[in-house]
Amino acid sequence: MFPIPADPLAQRLLLNALPGVGPATVRRLRDAFGGDLAAALRARPAELARIKGVGTRLAATIAARDFDWAAELARVEALGFRVVADGAPDWPLAFAPLWDPPLVLYAEGATLPGERAVAIIGSRHCTAYGAGLARRFARDLAAAGWWIVSGLARGIDTAAHEGALDADGQTVAVLGHGLDLTYPPEGRALRARMRERGGVLSEFPLGRPADRQSFPQRNRIVAALVRAVVVIETDVDGGSLITARFAGDLGKTLCAVPGRVDSPASRGCHALLRDGATLVTGVDDILRELGEARDQAALPLPSPTAPAPEHARWLRPFAGGTAHDAESLAEATHCAPAEAAAMLALLEIRGLLLRRPDGRHEAG
Repeated sequence: MFPIPADPLAQRLLLNALPGVGPATVRRLRDAFGGDLAAALRARPAELARIKGVGTRLAATIAARDFDWAAELARVEALGFRVVADGAPDWPLAFAPLWDPPLVLYAEGATLPGERAVAIIGSRHCTAYGAGLARRFARDLAAAGWWIVSGLARGIDTAAHEGALDADGQTVAVLGHGLDLTYPPEGRALRARMRERGGVLSEFPLGRPADRQSFPQRNRIVAALVRAVVVIETDVDGGSLITARFAGDLGKTLCAVPGRVDSPASRGCHALLRDGATLVTGVDDILRELGEARDQAALPLPSPTAPAPEHARWLRPFAGGTAHDAESLAEATHCAPAEAAAMLALLEIRGLLLRRPDGRHEAG
């Protein structure tokens, strides 16, 4: 058990690192303790367990305070990073519509993206054609004064960051792991170039490795930070479709690039285009969309697919017609609410869950 920090930022940092504790839980703690997170951290497990949506397991985790927040802050400083939270001058206002905005952001680089930002995303296994388009789109958009946001992954992400740098523009990567890690390793040189022309962000504690859920979880941040999401080459099971779903839910402009009809690399883009995304073949198309006040409807779902074995844990709580939102699914599966939200989006995309009018999901 580590001492309770007096600094509100350190309190958020501590809670952010506790397993299963996410923005929704912290919101409940604030409501229960009149906004005083220090009081919540001092509370006994029995008192915490009485808060709706917390329960005995999370209460024990919070009361144990098993995270050395002081060592974390010292390491952040030693690495030249910083931690920002709601209330900081450069905290993105674009996070306001998120029901689960990050508790904190670890940041490396000069600044966070401004309002003029576009995400360019797509497959790690892209074609040379797709990589060339991503680089050209990013270069031309950056030259026009737009930030380029992506994820520093192989393929389309890397090409997008490089294109922005080609134009001496600004670009930021949102990572699905701790900020002290770089994945893939060959991205270190590109990341070093980005420090002075934007930077790198992560909501995960230092040392947190990437896993199956962390990348979908970070996709909501990518979607929230930008005015438009441009998808260049993705298959129907690509993570870019999760970002597209978040973009649709947030009312962002969603664009997709058509490709060869016989290419798996373009099947996801073609699905998005069938379901209402804007077809773009050049930067002029994207800029035209950004110049119009255009509401984006949530995307219809592709045809259902058979559930994969790893989805069984997430689908089990929906048995018997039970409906869940991200908070109740997180409680049922003992995970962070942001992770549950990402899985709801993924399972909805794959046709395994249906969204009800009240916002909850049920088995498809």
